[in-house]
Amino acid sequence: MSVLLDWITVPLGYPFMQQALIVSLMVGAVCAVLSCYLVLKGWSLMGDAISHAVLPGIVIAYVVGLPLAVGAFVAGLACALFTGYLKENSRVKEDTVMGIVFSGMFGFGLVLFTKIESDQHLNHILFGNVLGVTTRDLVETAIVAGFTVIVVLVKRRDLLLYCFDPNHARSIGLPVKMLHYGLLVLLSLTIVASLKAVGIILVIAMLIAPGAIGYLLTDSFERMLVIAVSVATASAALGTVVSFHIDGATGACIVLIQALVFVLALLFAPKRGLLRGRGTIDVEA
Repeated sequence: MSVLLDWITVPLGYPFMQQALIVSLMVGAVCAVLSCYLVLKGWSLMGDAISHAVLPGIVIAYVVGLPLAVGAFVAGLACALFTGYLKENSRVKEDTVMGIVFSGMFGFGLVLFTKIESDQHLNHILFGNVLGVTTRDLVETAIVAGFTVIVVLVKRRDLLLYCFDPNHARSIGLPVKMLHYGLLVLLSLTIVASLKAVGIILVIAMLIAPGAIGYLLTDSFERMLVIAVSVATASAALGTVVSFHIDGATGACIVLIQALVFVLALLFAPKRGLLRGRGTIDVEA
């Protein structure tokens, strides 16, 4: 028992590990809450698109002297809006449009990054640098993550109905367009909040895995939220500690643990696990 206790407490004796743990927990929680809606809506690729599209915004924000988070948010939201515009005004399907837009913006961002001298490290942008977060980063992440979680929880039933059945939501008078673009804004904010911890690539997994795990394990959306947040925060805590002992990338360790939990849920979920038989899926409000 003392060995296990030391294994957990020794890393937390360092201030940078304490800050890393706090940021990881916040990012894990906000990504988990939003991932439940993204899984129901089928917007996993949208999270992928926005996360890649923030790169040119980061570079341009650095050049003009704005906070990098502002540039990332504007670029991510622009990607989402441009995707929606092309979908509504062309014959190309949404997934195709998203693939073209995000890959184009990501390529543009890489070209800008290689041509503009900066003190930013590309690996930190792509994969995060949670061990290097400052107090300012901690405060910024807390503000963005807190705002996102509060908005989602306040509007959770409207967002649930929109994700599950947008036609019914429209028929009862809900502002479907506002919910649509509001969810895109929240997604962009969540990605911005996650940049320091896991970067623009690994955040994709954190926006998908927790909700997918909850989706496999329960038919109730409320329980799905609880499961997703529990898995995400536990993975964040364990991944942070494990990364210290193996001298590995913290974000990658967190994502790997979530992936392992997903595989276990996929195999052994009580009703629809591959090794437990198949059942129908009916998510309740």
